[in-house]
Amino acid sequence: MGFFTGKTVIITGAGRAVLSDGRCGSIGYGIATAYAKEGANLVITGRNVKKLEDAKEELERLYGVKVLTVAADIHAGADNVAIAEEVVKKAVEAFGGIQVLINNAQASASGVTLADHTTEQFDLALYSGLYSTFCYMKACYPYLKESKGSVINFASGAGLFGNYGQCAYAAAKEGIRGLSRVAATEWGRDGINVNVVCPLAWTAQLEQFQKAYPDAFKANVKMPPMGHYGDAEQEIGRVCVQLASPDFKYMSGETVTLEGGMGLRP
Repeated sequence: MGFFTGKTVIITGAGRAVLSDGRCGSIGYGIATAYAKEGANLVITGRNVKKLEDAKEELERLYGVKVLTVAADIHAGADNVAIAEEVVKKAVEAFGGIQVLINNAQASASGVTLADHTTEQFDLALYSGLYSTFCYMKACYPYLKESKGSVINFASGAGLFGNYGQCAYAAAKEGIRGLSRVAATEWGRDGINVNVVCPLAWTAQLEQFQKAYPDAFKANVKMPPMGHYGDAEQEIGRVCVQLASPDFKYMSGETVTLEGGMGLRP
């Protein structure tokens, strides 16, 4: 029996990805793994169906949990409210309720300067990150109010520090931070806990960023003081478990920043 046995967790952007050395290469999948070890029913979304199915197979086989995969893509021109509501509907039909929502999904054209950024690239970041977070929070609200659940949203140091070549990504992530603060203020009376995590984990996406844009990577990605990048499961996923644990909840509205696995409470 784990902390989340019988409870349901929705994680956006949780398809399976691996690093070149075979380790977990996705923050979303690292979070899913951490919750699977605590017995949670998992609802994982993403655009890549194969990555979702690979995640489902491995999580169910290794940890004996139930995993519902739902292909979902929040993007410009789509009925994004309906997309999020359909995911939530399927989650409730499968598991009966929702205790935790984790908004991790994000796509962007990192490495492209503001002057060279296109409207389509800007939309990609805002819809996949900020609009996705907004739509899922609205769709989950009645169920989170009923369960006095938790929302964990993902922002980034790119917005905090103004990283070179990440204008749309930074804008989306700062929007998520502002949205989360408002939700913490408005939803605290409903018993809903809202937190933001700003991680620096070594992922397959960051590995690819380093190869594709070495100059932008060097300018933006600094080795944390602890001397290593965060582990997607052990240092990001486990903190997400901790934040939503009924025995250990931060006060709603706080921001948790993770730099190489070191948790800071402002």
